[in-house]
Amino acid sequence: MDVSADRTTFKRHSSLSTLVAHFFGILAVVLMLIWLLHYREGIEYDSDNPLKILNVHPFLMYCGFLFLVGQAMMTYKTSYASHQVQKMVHGALHLIGLVLGIVGISAAFKFHDKLNLKDMVSLHSWIGLTTFILLGLQWLVGAFTFLAPQSSSGNRARMMPWHVLGGRALLYMGIVAALTGLMERATMLGQSTNAESRLINFTGLAILLFGVSVDFSVALGRYG
Repeated sequence: MDVSADRTTFKRHSSLSTLVAHFFGILAVVLMLIWLLHYREGIEYDSDNPLKILNVHPFLMYCGFLFLVGQAMMTYKTSYASHQVQKMVHGALHLIGLVLGIVGISAAFKFHDKLNLKDMVSLHSWIGLTTFILLGLQWLVGAFTFLAPQSSSGNRARMMPWHVLGGRALLYMGIVAALTGLMERATMLGQSTNAESRLINFTGLAILLFGVSVDFSVALGRYG
C-alpha cells in the first residue's frame, strides 16, 4: 500500500472540497444579499422599520456566524500554515463568528420587542439558540484545552476526537437552524410560486451544500 500516494489523493480531494465549499458559501452570501436588499426592506439594526432589523438576523447568522464557522473548520484542516498559526486563526474566526452571532440573535429579540411578539416559540429558535450556546461552550473548552500553554499534550490528545466530532455535529445543527429559519420566513411572507420564493429555496440549497462541502473538506483533510 502506497501511503504517500493515498495522502496525495486525500489532499487533492480535500482541496477540491474546499474550493466547492467556498463556491457555495459565497454563492449563499450573494443570494442572501440579493434577497434582503432587493426583495425585502434592507439591513439596518437601528432602523425604525422592524423588518430592516429582522433582516439583520439571517444576514449575520449565516454571513457572520455560520460562514465563518465553516471557514474556521477548513482553515485548521486544509490551510498550508504552521500548526500554531492554524490553531490561532481557527480560534479567532470562531470568536468573530460568535460575536457577530450575538448581534444577529439580539436583532431577532429586538424585532420581537418592537412588535410585542413572544420569544423562543419556534423550532428554528430552539435549534438555533441551542446550537449557538453549545458552540460557544465548545469554543471555551477548546481555548482552555488547545490554546492555553498550561494544557498538557495528553489532555489535548484525549479531547481532540470529541472536539472534532462536536464541531462537525454543530455545523450540521447550524445548517438545520438556517434552513428552518428560511422556511419560517418564507411561510411568514406567504411566498409560494414567485421569484422570491425560488431565490429563498436556492439560498437554502447553497447553505446546505456549503455545509456538506465543509464537512467533506475537514474529513478528508484529516488524512492529508
